[in-house]
Amino acid sequence: MKAKSDLGYGSSRLLHSRSQPSARSIAFHALIETEQRETPADEVLSDTLRQVCPDSRERALATELIYGVLRRRGTIDWRLAQVMDRPIGRLPVVVKTALRLGAYQLLYLDKIPDSAAVHESVQIVKPFRAKLGRDWSGFVNAVLRTLLRTPEPACPDPAAAPVAALAVRYSCPEWLIRRWLERFGPIQAERLCRAASEIPPLTIRANTLRVSREALIERLVQSGVDARATDVSPVGIRLHKCGSVTELPGFCDGAFYVEDEAGQLIPLLLDPQPGERVLDACAAPGGKTTHLAALMRDQGEIVAVDRSPQRVRRMEDNCRRLGVSIVQPLVADARELTVTPGKRGHGRDTRSLPFNAPFDRILLDVPCSGLGVLRRHPEGKWRKQAAALQRHQKLQRELLEAVSALLRPGGVLVYSTCSTEPEENEQVVDQFCEAHAEFRREGVGPWVPPTGLPLLTSRGDFSTMFSEHSMDAFFAARLRRVAS
Repeated sequence: MKAKSDLGYGSSRLLHSRSQPSARSIAFHALIETEQRETPADEVLSDTLRQVCPDSRERALATELIYGVLRRRGTIDWRLAQVMDRPIGRLPVVVKTALRLGAYQLLYLDKIPDSAAVHESVQIVKPFRAKLGRDWSGFVNAVLRTLLRTPEPACPDPAAAPVAALAVRYSCPEWLIRRWLERFGPIQAERLCRAASEIPPLTIRANTLRVSREALIERLVQSGVDARATDVSPVGIRLHKCGSVTELPGFCDGAFYVEDEAGQLIPLLLDPQPGERVLDACAAPGGKTTHLAALMRDQGEIVAVDRSPQRVRRMEDNCRRLGVSIVQPLVADARELTVTPGKRGHGRDTRSLPFNAPFDRILLDVPCSGLGVLRRHPEGKWRKQAAALQRHQKLQRELLEAVSALLRPGGVLVYSTCSTEPEENEQVVDQFCEAHAEFRREGVGPWVPPTGLPLLTSRGDFSTMFSEHSMDAFFAARLRRVAS
């Protein structure tokens, strides 16, 4: 894969423009960078908007275009295939991105005139004539105008082609649909496809070190924000039509943290107490870390580990904003941590990893496929493959094996993912428990709010995969080390 600097297609190109870039131009370059560099779309969008500083209207349209194209890409490509004489995958990235951008506007955005959508898509590829070796603007114009004239084709018949039918309707990858159909059948598989394609709600967690949920809701409502308590999380607030998060009352003084409701429930399962020593083994950017600190009333100690120095810096920024003082950040691979009596290794010096005592509680929110958060990261639908699940499982087992040794007898470990797949969830926990008789699996029911009891699995684990509350799909299991 060529680097962005070699191709000159990414969002950095916008910085050298003499005029203020349009929303379509921002979206075009951000989509290319997201695809070429496999950077999360939210990071690309955030960096681009911060650097080019469009007005609020252009910012909103650019966001709609980027996430709309990523969310509907499979369906868009299917519609374009009906009017093209070549596979879209064989087109230059500039051309296929311009086509997808134009097609999304034609098919899904009623307020944008068709002529404007076609014209802007044509104009956006013209500057790349020399780089591409030919002028593709006529091709883009012809394809989009043919798309406009062509009646919408019938979707594949679910009875004859169930995978293709769901792929076209919900713009989900076929390999994942096959897995869901085999595991759950057509009704539940469609439910998961629908959930992965919907626009997620904006949910925040009240920082109870600074404010109660009730007081924060009142403050938001008084400022004109539609704010309502979440159904399950005791500290969650769902927002509607609120504008920029950073401009909401309470953001700068650390009154809340943006976090899906499912993610807010994971720290409750660990049930940390004030004064305890807690390890958050894969901590950055700090959402669950700071929630643990709030549950502990900022009393005790949390060692928060992550391999990425940049992500650890973000975690430190979040701790400062939220007023958390008990977090000790550490840049390290959690597989290399050890407990050595008489030694202590805190701070960001990765040369000093041993700890002088085991931990009372450990949260292991492992790196995973992220298949449970595709609605928030729709670019993941087009990057992930089934083969990666086994690679993830190997890393997850290594992490669980390593950090479990740091837990004191009688201590509690919570293993969690944002995955829908058993290879990363139940199988990891099953294999670990089979190999470690000193650990006992505990049902999470006593630590789940009453309205969340339907989220328990038949084995007592936690799963929001089929939640009625519009949550991301999280899994968690609670393990206790038997006291010696």
